[in-house]
Amino acid sequence: MAQQLESYIQEHEGRFLEDLKGWLRIPSISTLPEHAGDIRRAAEYAAGQLRGMGFANVGLIATKGHPLVYGEWLNAPGKPTLLVYGHYDVQPVDPIELWETPPFEPTIRGDSLYARGACDDKGQTMLVFKAMESLITVNGALPVNVRVLLEGEEEAGGESIAAYVQEHSDRLGCDAVFICDTGMPSKDIPVLIYGLRGITYTEVEVRGPKRDLHSGEFGGIAPNPLHALALIIASLKDAGGHIHIPGLYDRVRPPTGAEQAFWRDDPLGIAETLREEMGTGYVGENEYPPLERLWARPTLEVHGISGGFVGEGAKTVIPAAAKAKISLRLPPDLRSEEVFALFERRVKELAPAGVEVSVTNIHGGEGVMVSPDSAPMRAAAAALKETYGKEPALTREGGSIPIAALFDEVLRVPVVMMGFGLPDDNLHSPNEKYSLAQFFRGIRTVASFLQKLA
Repeated sequence: MAQQLESYIQEHEGRFLEDLKGWLRIPSISTLPEHAGDIRRAAEYAAGQLRGMGFANVGLIATKGHPLVYGEWLNAPGKPTLLVYGHYDVQPVDPIELWETPPFEPTIRGDSLYARGACDDKGQTMLVFKAMESLITVNGALPVNVRVLLEGEEEAGGESIAAYVQEHSDRLGCDAVFICDTGMPSKDIPVLIYGLRGITYTEVEVRGPKRDLHSGEFGGIAPNPLHALALIIASLKDAGGHIHIPGLYDRVRPPTGAEQAFWRDDPLGIAETLREEMGTGYVGENEYPPLERLWARPTLEVHGISGGFVGEGAKTVIPAAAKAKISLRLPPDLRSEEVFALFERRVKELAPAGVEVSVTNIHGGEGVMVSPDSAPMRAAAAALKETYGKEPALTREGGSIPIAALFDEVLRVPVVMMGFGLPDDNLHSPNEKYSLAQFFRGIRTVASFLQKLA
């Protein structure tokens, strides 16, 4: 059967890729209301893939936001049940002028496929679909029972799926969860993720005069919201990367000795790979090794500042208001709501005279730590070794998948986080791509994982 499975995958690689391209052509940007119709088309496209494989009870689940996609294949009595998670929404494409090819016209350049969502997460979800299709076609069945639950709001906070999982956990009975939305440090270093950080994403607004003012007539006596915002931001984090929010570090979990040794020695050269991708030197808390800063320390980042005049030429204006988007990544044990309260209080304490400050909690999610010793994690490790020829490394990841923590908390089953993205895939940036080799290797690895899980 193994040779038949390999032959089927080889024979259908072209069609697998075309099916992915069809999905990528749909601009399913969840944060922009004008794409609501595209979001639904992308959801229907995923449902069509599931129906084509023979999944039952396939459909869209209405929510207060974008729909969920559900399907199930439960024809393996006595075998484990796996809940497969993914998301079909994508990030906005700005700045559009930096894309070498249109973001929703999938284009192959070299050995990669370029499009928004190519890796995050349509490409990774599609490879799971194609692994299942291959097994069903060649063997006549899946080796385990599978439920699929996809969301369309991962890039916008994930409120709808969070509510559904909390309210309808009885419909999601499973023995393990599989999330294919992570990556590897290089194409030659397979990894399994056992820890993710959480996130608190905020907007800080500073208001000063009742209207924009002429800086010649009012400069020196009028409060400037942009300057006030700059003072607040500069006081939140110093040049050494230390965050000055009282109470933030109180519950940071100390790493184990093995983690400290791995982060310090970095035997796989992960930090250097990431440094090359950045194109600059490291910054941040120099008393901690780069991998610890990346995976296990709180961070605070400013994503954008708006206010005043930013066009060509000059306009001497004191703006009435200024805004900044600021997020904090949170290692496990730091709860997003509690951190938001600390952040809001500190921002208001730092506000200079003459301005009013408001802080909005746009969205948040929790970090998660999972045991690498569970049977599903061992099955995933064995599958990676089979495909890549070496034992996978066990690592944390600096990003956030809030639904992983919710699955862990509500369903109380092992969460397997195994993905095939690479550091240069330009996630959330122009020219997002996915390695074709990783896409097809991923199909083979997931097929092997499902067989070993059985």
